[in-house]
Amino acid sequence: MGQVLRREFIYLWYYFSVQLEQIIPYYILGIALGSAISVFGKGKIHAAFSRMGQRKLGILGLIPASLLGIASPLCMYGTIPLAASFSRQGVRDDYLAAFMMSSVLLNPQLFIYSAVLGQTALWIRFVACFLCGVAAGWLIRVFYKNKSFFNFEGFAEPMNRDVDPNPLARFLKNLWRNVKATGPWFLLGITLTALYQRYVPAEWVENLFGNNEGFGVLMAATIGVPMYMCGGGTIPLLQEWLWQGMSMGSAAAFMITGPATKITNLGAVKTVLGLRRFVIYLAFTMLFAMGFGLLIDGMGF
Repeated sequence: MGQVLRREFIYLWYYFSVQLEQIIPYYILGIALGSAISVFGKGKIHAAFSRMGQRKLGILGLIPASLLGIASPLCMYGTIPLAASFSRQGVRDDYLAAFMMSSVLLNPQLFIYSAVLGQTALWIRFVACFLCGVAAGWLIRVFYKNKSFFNFEGFAEPMNRDVDPNPLARFLKNLWRNVKATGPWFLLGITLTALYQRYVPAEWVENLFGNNEGFGVLMAATIGVPMYMCGGGTIPLLQEWLWQGMSMGSAAAFMITGPATKITNLGAVKTVLGLRRFVIYLAFTMLFAMGFGLLIDGMGF
């Protein structure tokens, strides 16, 4: 019995160490970039959005709104108070929707993490998140043109924790907070991937997410809801699935529904939307994820 356990531990450690060696450079780069943007670039990004939101750019304003959402390093709980502040400054709800939607789905740190999935998956993720933000803003513009979609009552200005007068100290403190917040999920993701590699037959993934593309996209969009931990935590598992035959469309669907319906995000979203609009948000997320995933598979990626 002891020899069996020792052998299994050696196998698992091998899978764990291989995954760690492959992904750790992207994690370190992503952490460093995310902290640098948060400390030195966040204010400029948010100021640019505030200025843009008060100009009469029309529907074309959804494009920079979505792009600036991706560039913002904040999580959902930081984005909502910020959006409340923008709303009080007169920024339109459609621009806010584009900014918030794309910000939930992607940030600079997660973009760097996703590079380990390969160039194709990286840019598909970027395009998916950008278009999802634009689509959300367009729908708000069309169906809520003369009424408010969000309820930001009670949300105060976001707290800035990067206040140390020394720039290097600000960066290092932010970096440490970033590591504490994402490191455990990152290691958990690698551990789950090692267990998966050891005990789950590779053909299961191909049969579920690869061969039956329509069903695979639906399944990937669906399991993204309960399975998503944090961006860094799911990257190792997603990388393994792609290696084992998951279609790119299924991966795209998972990368949309996962962050958009992460449990910690849903509570914040429901607060500013209310029940009816919260259901609309969930339906939009699922339909966009499945539609985009089917489109990607149909284009042969």
